[in-house]
Amino acid sequence: MWKPGTLLLLLLWLASGELQQETEPRRLPPPGKLNFGYVPAGVYETLAHYEPGPIGILFHMVHAFLYAVQPNAFPHDLIVKLAKDKFGAIQTEYQKAIYYEIGFLVCAAVGLLFTILMPIAGLFFCMCRCCDNCGGEMHQRQRKNADCRRGLLGTLLFSTSLVITIGVLCAYAANQNLSSQVKNVRRLVNSNMRDLHTFANDTPMQIEYLISQYATAKNKVIYDLDNIGPLLGGRIHDQLDKEVRPALDQVLNMAGAMRETKEALESVNASLEVLQDGTGKLSLNLGQVRTSINHTLNDTDCHDEDSDATTAQLCRNIRQSLSQLQISSNFTRFLIFFFKSNQNHKMDKETWCSFLFFLLSQGFSSLNDTPHMVIEQTRSVVESVTNLVDSIGNNISSFSKAFPVQSCLSNFTIFINHVHAKIEDYYPEIDKMDFYRWIGCIALCCMVVLVLAFNYLGLLCGTLGYDKHASPTTRGCISNTGGTMLMAGVGFSFLFSWVLMGVVTIIFLAGGNMEKLVCEPFHTKELFKVVDTPYMINPEWKNFIPGYMYNDSELKLTTESLYSTCKKNQGIYSAMHLDKVFNISSYLNTTVFTKDVVSQLDSLKIDLRGIILLEAEGRQNLLDFSEAGLSEINYADYLEEVNKGVTVVDLLSFARELEAQTDLMPKSNLQSALKGHVSTLRQIHRQQIVPMEQSMSALNQSMRFLERTASDLPVTVLDAIKAAQFLISQNATHLINRESRKYTNTIIGYFHQYIEWVKTSLAMEVAPCKPFSNMVDTAEIMACSFVVDSMNTFWMGLGCSTLLLLPSIILAVKLAKYYRRMDTEDVYDDPETIPMKTIPTYDTMNRFPRASAPPRHIDW
Repeated sequence: MWKPGTLLLLLLWLASGELQQETEPRRLPPPGKLNFGYVPAGVYETLAHYEPGPIGILFHMVHAFLYAVQPNAFPHDLIVKLAKDKFGAIQTEYQKAIYYEIGFLVCAAVGLLFTILMPIAGLFFCMCRCCDNCGGEMHQRQRKNADCRRGLLGTLLFSTSLVITIGVLCAYAANQNLSSQVKNVRRLVNSNMRDLHTFANDTPMQIEYLISQYATAKNKVIYDLDNIGPLLGGRIHDQLDKEVRPALDQVLNMAGAMRETKEALESVNASLEVLQDGTGKLSLNLGQVRTSINHTLNDTDCHDEDSDATTAQLCRNIRQSLSQLQISSNFTRFLIFFFKSNQNHKMDKETWCSFLFFLLSQGFSSLNDTPHMVIEQTRSVVESVTNLVDSIGNNISSFSKAFPVQSCLSNFTIFINHVHAKIEDYYPEIDKMDFYRWIGCIALCCMVVLVLAFNYLGLLCGTLGYDKHASPTTRGCISNTGGTMLMAGVGFSFLFSWVLMGVVTIIFLAGGNMEKLVCEPFHTKELFKVVDTPYMINPEWKNFIPGYMYNDSELKLTTESLYSTCKKNQGIYSAMHLDKVFNISSYLNTTVFTKDVVSQLDSLKIDLRGIILLEAEGRQNLLDFSEAGLSEINYADYLEEVNKGVTVVDLLSFARELEAQTDLMPKSNLQSALKGHVSTLRQIHRQQIVPMEQSMSALNQSMRFLERTASDLPVTVLDAIKAAQFLISQNATHLINRESRKYTNTIIGYFHQYIEWVKTSLAMEVAPCKPFSNMVDTAEIMACSFVVDSMNTFWMGLGCSTLLLLPSIILAVKLAKYYRRMDTEDVYDDPETIPMKTIPTYDTMNRFPRASAPPRHIDW
């Protein structure tokens, strides 16, 4: 059956465990980072990226050619100097300018030379032809390799015409590409304008979202204030528990030890009572047995001289051993000393331990009630801080009113609409100008196409009308037409080539320099460095953007930084350094907003003196137990007496030896009497010695247990309890202040997280200025990718075609000789050398004035 002390100990452990389980669920996890979500962002539809498609190959070829013409680095210093002096320094820096433009100048010189010399060459060529020179004579000398020369010239002219055709097609493709891309300008402009409207419409909504997210921080603060018990009280309890629980555990362990000690003392007392009572009875019985044996040994059989000598000797031996029949241990003095000590410590056997366990459970409960004490003692402060949190929310709501966002964006929207309307007005003019440009480029291409048409038709007619049996004077009409077309192509080449080269040179100079001085530096950001050169735009401004906007040119705000920041789609607040106008850091200052909250939380007063670990009665019980005199017991004497045994001799051994000696005697009354005494001794051993040995064994175990536990007296336990109680009552202020500061920092941390999130979002996510960088990129795409690349490709194709008109003229003139019908031809008298037709009877000197002499063999 369970003892009351054991049941109380079990109930105490269960109670302390239940109290811990009641408080642990209320303890919240440590505060983490608040989740304010994502700022709602509008979708900007402009994709400021241009993929030219297959024509991009031509663009790359133009870029490669321009790099070959102009491999020099961007002349940053030269342009800056010229811009600062408004091109007045060109007189002193012309050498650097010529060095940079040397490639363009050489190409322009070649083009200019071509433009000037080509019409002059055409004029002289015409005059030379009129004088029957330069292929103008309608006579063709017969040669053995005439067919081979005609085929080679035809192939070369056809190849040249093909290359010219490719050049014209490139120019035409570039012209068409520019026209098609001009039609996309309206789409790009409208897309950019819609993005600007999205920017203006979404910014107020984003700012409202920033303000509304104060509720997240507010709710978290109120939640922590409502749970100040588990949070602050739980932390205080955890810190106290590290110091106090070991002391309470010692008391708990000591209470169990005291209960076991009490049981051991009761066992000792019971054992001593049994031993005392048994010792008296045993001593009396042993005395009676000795007396009876002595009386029996007085028989005549032991003293008669006529009797057996062996029997007499056995009787003497038995009489000598009777002195061993007596008790060995004396427990009377120990019993008297124990009861004297037991009366001194005033220990009740049942209610004493039960009361101590009850007091100890109250100590555990008082310690675990720390969170509830914190809730009750901080109620007024929590209410004050809750009211302050609401007032902070009202102050933050005035943020949008302090910054004139709505009015600025309304003006910006009006400006966008005005600019868009102005741009719309220019679309008809742009379309008209592009149409004229397209017509002009088509006309230039048609000039080359006309030459090509005569070349291809001349080659076609000359090839189809060729008759190998016909002589130069008897060539057919088709062949003659082919030669005439080739010469027509030569004439148009002289008429158009100088015009084409002049146009190509002008476009080359304009487009090439635009590519090298504007488009290429834009991609490498060298152009931004020129614009951002200090004191260039205004001699008084280091940086012209902040100088113009904020009258503070020292502010590090450049076109490159503005463009790069907007390119990353960051907020316009950070891109434009709007903190010069409205400093959010000074307005949303954590210290300013939370100083009243900090003041209220610093006024927290928590008093833990109501926590009593062990009542005075419990301490007195421990003190009484420590003064019970257990340490004064001479455990060595107890153990020495116990180890002596009950009797001097083992009674069973004595009985066996007596029986053995009796068996040596002859059968007689003496032998029968002695055997009766043997039976009596065995009965005494069975009825008295065995119970006393069991009591001595229990006494031995109890005394050894008391000897082990006597050194663990409650004095050290009382000191530990006293130190823990002093820590709670007197020295807990430092612990409370430390945990209160941590709790205050946690509450203030929520405000700090919110304000830092507002600052970061305002700089990175609110009003992202991607539309502004898109506008710059769109302008670059329209200027460089649409116009410059297309026009550069146009002059490259048209220029290559124009240059190839020179070999086309030479080849066409030579080939026409083999297609046209000649007026005269060579005639020879030796038919074996050259087979000729039958010579007419008329005067050959008049018909063939230049063929009278036979050709030299070297001319064959």
